[in-house]
Amino acid sequence: MSMKPPPYEVVFSRPFHSSNELENVRAVLCSDHVHGDGSYTRSASERLRQVSSSPAVFLTTSGTHALEMTIRLLDIGPGDEVILPSFTFPSAANAVALAGATCVFVDLDPLTGNLDPAGVAEAVTSATRAISVMHYGGVPVDLTEISAIAEQHGIPIIEDNAHGLGVVTRHGVLGSIGRLGMQSFHDTKNVHSGEGGALLVNDPVLVEHAEILREKGTNRSKFIRGQVDKYSWVALGSSYLMSELNAAVLDSQLSEFTIIQAERFAIWNAYAARLAPWAEQHGVQLMSPPEGIHAAHVFWMIMPDAVSQAATLQRLRGMGIEATSHYVPLDTSIAGRRYGRTLHPLTHTADFASRLVRLPLWAGMSEDQVSQVIESLGSLTPVAGAVN
Repeated sequence: MSMKPPPYEVVFSRPFHSSNELENVRAVLCSDHVHGDGSYTRSASERLRQVSSSPAVFLTTSGTHALEMTIRLLDIGPGDEVILPSFTFPSAANAVALAGATCVFVDLDPLTGNLDPAGVAEAVTSATRAISVMHYGGVPVDLTEISAIAEQHGIPIIEDNAHGLGVVTRHGVLGSIGRLGMQSFHDTKNVHSGEGGALLVNDPVLVEHAEILREKGTNRSKFIRGQVDKYSWVALGSSYLMSELNAAVLDSQLSEFTIIQAERFAIWNAYAARLAPWAEQHGVQLMSPPEGIHAAHVFWMIMPDAVSQAATLQRLRGMGIEATSHYVPLDTSIAGRRYGRTLHPLTHTADFASRLVRLPLWAGMSEDQVSQVIESLGSLTPVAGAVN
């Protein structure tokens, strides 16, 4: 019986397989502890503390749930506002809207795809309760400017660091700089557990509350540590614990983080160097992080216009390469218009999203596959309104 061939010779993303993940999963299945907060949860949490520099790490079922926890920990609710980028995944906005608060969408910096500090400053009102930033592609937002705005108004920063695990800046490690941070371990991320995430608590005042919130509103963690003789319901919460099976995979992945990053950076650097002449010739903007700081999570290009973007994606897919775009701006979505607002049209966001092309990038891509992507692009001539 013949196997059906894959639809693409070079897929956009492929989950990394670490050397001992099957051994770890087998150990969990053969144990008496398959639910959360077992030995692999403890080990993975410690590895994540070392990578992130965050003092308190709580593994969760998803990055989405970690974002929901940040909003609940800050006691944000009806009548409150949270400033966030329109160019991000819906989870950041869902967390705000589910609490009954209003999303205030802000434009982006077209050089990075990140939140524009000028837009943040303009959007602050007496109802603003947090600034939620996403480090797009692991490129840090302008932390100097946004931190100054947050400090001036006494507003906490939430870091959506789904793309930027381990990125070191002069302000600190991404995810550990805001009052709260999050990580995603979805299988498209540099490090994954299939599905999963983490809440990073950088304010010691919030640690116990986070522990209770994650444990269905109980003080079970104190009971496990022997600090109380029984546990009970003490506050509102939910079931946010990562399964020990997922933690076993995550622990294995984190043990090979340097290997993963080295492979991803080699691919990213090959794209940046070998595509530069082609991009300059055809008016294509290549991803170029300020100060060279990023996580090698994505490699993006901005095409001359929306027509050439669509044509480039179509042509590459026709050549067996799964390139793709990215987010539909949240302020233009049905839910975004219902649960959020903008001060004015977000022109940079709309333009960036309409011209963005992301190239395949995953640890394990062969040199031949990388060359195939580069050579396929080299055969295209993008011009405004078309690709020849």
